[in-house]
Amino acid sequence: MDYKGTLNLPKTDFPMKANLAKREPEILKEWEEKDLYSKIKSATRNREKFILHDGPPYANGHIHLGTALNKILKDIIIKSKTMAGFRSDYLPGWDCHGLPIEHQVDKELGAKKQSVSTLEKRKLCREYASKFIDIQREEFKRLGVLGEWEHPYLTINNSYAATIVREFGKFVSTNSIYKRKKPIQWCASCKTALAEAEVEYQDSSSPSIYVKFPLLSDISEVVPSLKGKKVFVIIWTTTPWTIPANLAICFHPDFTYAAVEVKDEVYIIAEGLLLRILAELEIDKYQILDTFSGSTLEGLKCRHPFINRESLLILGNHVTLEAGTGCVHTAPGHGQEDYEVGLRYNLDIYTPVDDDGKFTQEVDFFAGEFVFKANKALNQKLKEVNALLREETITHSYPHCWRCKNPIIFRATEQWFISMDQNHLRERALKEIMKVEWIPHWGRDRIYNMVEKRPDWCISRQRGWGIPIPIFYCKQCQHTIADQKIIEYVADQFEQSGADLWFSEDAKNLLPPNTCCPKCKAKEFDREKDILDVWFDSGVSYAAVLEKNENLAYPADMYLEGSDQHRGWFHSSLLTSVETRNQAPYKSVLTHGFVVDGKGEKMAKSKGNVIAPEKVIRAYGVDVLRLWVASEDYREDIRISDEILKRLSESYRKIRNTCRFLLGNLHDFDPNQKVDYQNLEEIDRWALHQLYHLTARVMKAYASYGFHTIYHLLHNFCVTDMSAIYLDILKDKLYCSAADTNQRKASQTTLFHILTALVKLMAPILPFTAEELWRYLPPDGEREDSVHLSGFPQLDQIYSDTQLHEKWQRLFQTRDLVLKVLEEKRAEKIIGNSLEAEVNLEAPDKLFLFLKDCQDILEDLFIVSKVTISKASSGEDLSLEDSLDILKVDVVRTPAKKCERCWKYSDTVGKEQDHPTICYRCAQVVKRQQLTHET
Repeated sequence: MDYKGTLNLPKTDFPMKANLAKREPEILKEWEEKDLYSKIKSATRNREKFILHDGPPYANGHIHLGTALNKILKDIIIKSKTMAGFRSDYLPGWDCHGLPIEHQVDKELGAKKQSVSTLEKRKLCREYASKFIDIQREEFKRLGVLGEWEHPYLTINNSYAATIVREFGKFVSTNSIYKRKKPIQWCASCKTALAEAEVEYQDSSSPSIYVKFPLLSDISEVVPSLKGKKVFVIIWTTTPWTIPANLAICFHPDFTYAAVEVKDEVYIIAEGLLLRILAELEIDKYQILDTFSGSTLEGLKCRHPFINRESLLILGNHVTLEAGTGCVHTAPGHGQEDYEVGLRYNLDIYTPVDDDGKFTQEVDFFAGEFVFKANKALNQKLKEVNALLREETITHSYPHCWRCKNPIIFRATEQWFISMDQNHLRERALKEIMKVEWIPHWGRDRIYNMVEKRPDWCISRQRGWGIPIPIFYCKQCQHTIADQKIIEYVADQFEQSGADLWFSEDAKNLLPPNTCCPKCKAKEFDREKDILDVWFDSGVSYAAVLEKNENLAYPADMYLEGSDQHRGWFHSSLLTSVETRNQAPYKSVLTHGFVVDGKGEKMAKSKGNVIAPEKVIRAYGVDVLRLWVASEDYREDIRISDEILKRLSESYRKIRNTCRFLLGNLHDFDPNQKVDYQNLEEIDRWALHQLYHLTARVMKAYASYGFHTIYHLLHNFCVTDMSAIYLDILKDKLYCSAADTNQRKASQTTLFHILTALVKLMAPILPFTAEELWRYLPPDGEREDSVHLSGFPQLDQIYSDTQLHEKWQRLFQTRDLVLKVLEEKRAEKIIGNSLEAEVNLEAPDKLFLFLKDCQDILEDLFIVSKVTISKASSGEDLSLEDSLDILKVDVVRTPAKKCERCWKYSDTVGKEQDHPTICYRCAQVVKRQQLTHET
């Protein structure tokens, strides 16, 4: 007789092969057809809110792995918060203005960009942004991200544009806005000012030079020992191109400076740097004539090396002894510290460099030359006038434009600024930072230091694609009209007709009727040509989105972006919200690192190490990509490679196959006939104890955003607690017992609880696999249509049985010792399969009694055919734990016959005349099946 048909073998249509790349789009289609997101919103509408506010990505290209990481992290949090009992609506958005988009449009226009009008350029930018909104929307949806995709927030929407203008008006009303000529970060390629967040630092080679400035004043009046000497102040710089703009040399008032005679010249250098500099200048013969404090030199004058102009000697506490000479070349038009010290001494904010980064006509010798290219000629000029002491090339970190990747310059221009100190904005922002939860914690210090040290915010840009700065100028007297009521009037027009009005209408049509200049009463006006910094656009998203949508909330519970946003979106949102609402717009901020390759190197097309999300999805499916996101510690840079993905794919397969095994053994289970906890077997109650604490740990990890912890918990539970222990022990009972026995139903009840909980716990991370499994669960009239409409498992406290757990831990310790010996006997060819073995245990008194009490489960626990226990002659006083150290395990090959049905070896095989090849237990099961079949 073929006994295979009498076994309760696993049966399920749930496929072993995931085939995620094909199956996931089918599930997505079903979600859309059922409008799953709307059902989630409806089911959660009366709950406490948890709002994660989406930082808007630029609509200027396909998503990359960093974007995918960001959106998946957000989706995991939103799904987990929803399943934890919150209302967590997700409203995605896009940042549609700014240089990234305009830059792409310029590239497509090529030479035509010079002749295209601002209005036409704006139209092309809007079309470009709209195209990529649609592209990215589908790419984000493919990642399994649920949200309000058909009604996102867009910074190009009229209502959003109007909100930007109104928020700007609030700054005007508090006198926080001003216009001034100040040094800012300028990109000569993009021809615009840049914000801190639009600058990235790269290693760059620069000329490093030491230059002599001859002293004009009679220094002997303050340092008599230098009377009659040719005295020079020595400066050091890595930007020779700023020498034409030099107006001063700055000394620290408290540093000691030395006058060093070299041949017939005297050099003034900070005493603390003297030996190092003399060594660099290769000067070994010198004499220190005198030393004096920096304050001694204040007010003296040098002569510019090659321009007929004086250079004033001034004092400043920003001078350090970390590099240079302690005598700082000062060009107030080319640096923030130079600018600030220049104001104190009433120096001109002199910037002889145009928008293209070229010297203007007022610069002798170098007019029309691009500043960086002029470095070589400048150094040659310094040589000609005998002012260059040393020249070399150094590599150092230098700011570059994040868009065009070219090095920037510091250049004073007329710009609009938000004052950090006018209304104590800096101080208030720093206080709010301390109230926010920063994840990871170092984020607080990072943004605190940035705000503490940052200059005033330059908010004007010399571009066309953005929200115009709603300021007017009187044509007759040039008076600036920055009035909140007028700004509100402009905002109302933008809300109705869009921001293009600023560029299409006459200025008078943008103003309220009968507006006149408050100073000269004239009625003809010009408008501001600059647009607002796009970081102001996205920075007021809380006003345009959170405060205007009743389903959302201000402040948000969380902002989540990459760590670069400490100086970007987190920063601009903080400043705008604190200024206008006196609080941070977020309660917590979570940041993640950048995606790097398997070696930890930054991804770049030139390196050939870029991996597109689409490629990963085609090869492995989205759920494996999401598993990668969850498995990595996002607080650091996140590595990805084919090797990492293959390893995660294998981990995914183990989780999936564990769930498939559970499903297969529930094919004949009716959830309405679940066995009560009290009637479960010990091994089943142990499994529920493990499940209870798994659930508690996973829920805690979701609440603290420790997703890599969840990955390891779920993986280890499936591979170790389930596959290697519980399910391995359970197979004989599940397969070989009669289908309707209480013991088998008890185990099936446990399997059902475990699988249902597992599916729920994995759902935020593996939404497609969880949804697929959900559909194969045994029918239950109470189950929701989708796992994403369900909540996390609520397990009964009764499942946590510490005493039982400790008992089974001792049993598993014994099992480990037995398995070790079984493996040794297998290696010696004494046994093959463990069922061929008989195990003899010789245990000390307490352990003997413990094992004797568990005798009936040991065969299944060790997966052997027979276990005998005898008492050892020693060790009576040992504890159970210590007894394990002297437990003797002996394994022999059983002489019994193998049962064809259960494969165990038993003395009862052949005792049943009708079934001579199977054991007594199996024979009784088969007879029962035959009897049931006949009736």
